[in-house]
Amino acid sequence: MILRTLPLGLLAAITLLFIAGDAFAQQSPMLPIPSVTFGVEAANTPQDVAITLQIIALFTVLTLAPSILMVITSFTRIIIVFHFLRTAMGTAQMPPNQILVGIALLLTFFIMTPVVNQVNQQALAPYFNNEMSFTDMVANAKKPVRTFLLANTQKKDLMLFLGLSRTERPRTVDDIPDHVLAASFVLSEIQLGFQIGFLLFLPFLIIDFVVASVLLAMGMMMLPPVMISVPFKILLFIMVDGWGLLITSLVKSYYV
Repeated sequence: MILRTLPLGLLAAITLLFIAGDAFAQQSPMLPIPSVTFGVEAANTPQDVAITLQIIALFTVLTLAPSILMVITSFTRIIIVFHFLRTAMGTAQMPPNQILVGIALLLTFFIMTPVVNQVNQQALAPYFNNEMSFTDMVANAKKPVRTFLLANTQKKDLMLFLGLSRTERPRTVDDIPDHVLAASFVLSEIQLGFQIGFLLFLPFLIIDFVVASVLLAMGMMMLPPVMISVPFKILLFIMVDGWGLLITSLVKSYYV
């Protein structure tokens, strides 16, 4: 009864599968079937536990790498300035977001290269050569990064987060907690990015005022001023070598 209720196409497909399976089994009766097993073994020495924890910490850092890139590098300020520039020029989606992010990443790598070299020389290279322990490697790797963060963090932002964290006033810069320093650096980057964006808006805003006044004086009130002002903004930006000046200013604004 069940076979009668099945559609003819489905019944034919099932029959072909059975026939093909029997033929395949006859041709290769000893075909090995791979198996995958998962298990957890007990650690015999404290060193095994330490290695496992190091691997977990490494995978955690790799997972949070994009967030770390945006938090403790120059990426935040650069991408904020680029978006302010595009908005001030009124070019909508030109350059596209992918291009702006790519340029910001390249500039971030360029600015952070001295810090990365110091981390490699003082921490990573000795650790891979078995010249220091994992704990000493982390401590030495943090020193160049903390120096970069301190050099580019405003004092008022640092005092703000020290007060919010309710920690005692540090006697030296080494006593500042890492989370307080990172949060202060991010706030300083956002504020400086907005300040640079405001300065970028001023010359383009003047062009908008001039174009709007001229159109109003000519009685062209129905013509959007943006259609006239955008070409002049692009022309002004090209004539003064805007990209070169902006990138030079951004790179020189960091103390590495």
